[in-house]
Amino acid sequence: MRFSTPKSLSDIALLTGAKFVGPSDFQITGINEIHRVVPGDIVFVDHPKYYDKALQSAATCILIDKEVACPEGKALLVSTNPFSDFNKITRAFCPETWSGTSAGTQIHPSATVHPSARIGKHCFIGPGVVIGERAIIGDKVRIHANAVIGSDAFYYKKREGGFEKMHTCGNVLIGDDVEIGAMSTIDNGVTATTTIGRGTKIDNHVHIGHDTIVGQNCLFAAQVGIAGCVNIEDNVTLWGQVGIPSGLTIGKGAVMLGQSGAMSSLEGGKTYFGSPADESRVKMREMALIKQLPKWAEKLK
Repeated sequence: MRFSTPKSLSDIALLTGAKFVGPSDFQITGINEIHRVVPGDIVFVDHPKYYDKALQSAATCILIDKEVACPEGKALLVSTNPFSDFNKITRAFCPETWSGTSAGTQIHPSATVHPSARIGKHCFIGPGVVIGERAIIGDKVRIHANAVIGSDAFYYKKREGGFEKMHTCGNVLIGDDVEIGAMSTIDNGVTATTTIGRGTKIDNHVHIGHDTIVGQNCLFAAQVGIAGCVNIEDNVTLWGQVGIPSGLTIGKGAVMLGQSGAMSSLEGGKTYFGSPADESRVKMREMALIKQLPKWAEKLK
């Protein structure tokens, strides 16, 4: 992101409360993450693994959580929380663009909200979002463009000549401080409530089926698919394209790596990979052994 006009190092330090190292009038022209920085940019780093990469990058100013020697020609901003201070800078120079109601809730004019839906304070509902019947959305929730909250349950009985649809009369409950990405969909419960717990963050193109209960502070990456009647406990992380069939439980603190598929319930506190998913260290060993099969087969000839 480019600033409309260059900013001085002391101006940025005043904005963030960080300690600056370098001339107070040192000029900064933008802010970017490490993989996109160009000269003039601020970059942040908050992990020792990436200190050298940031300090040696094209960035002109490094927002860092440790006292280090300042590279020649650069400046430092020493902060106790570079991640949060990075947000302070981007919010200051790229603020929200649409206004809210008197209750602090922001609803884009193109969003569709059913009259029966209940929406708390400080919610952010983006363009094209659809909020269905009886939905309950807590405070400080962000729902991005074209998400659908409260679509019908995918529930059918096979009959001769076709399928009979189960009438949906449940709802969706979104807890406080949840974020739901663009194009994501959350189905109503059939007769009960599909629940997304407080603090959970959902990426784009994620689907959550009817009557599923998602705990607090979960993190779901893009293209995760969760069937109906799944129980996902607190602090679960599901990386991209993870799939979970109906009726399973994913235990507290579990992590499922990308493209993994659960075929049975998974214990909490472990990292899983593969389809059917197993503990990642076991699955990785299996994959390493499978790679050796051609060589072993050749020896048997």
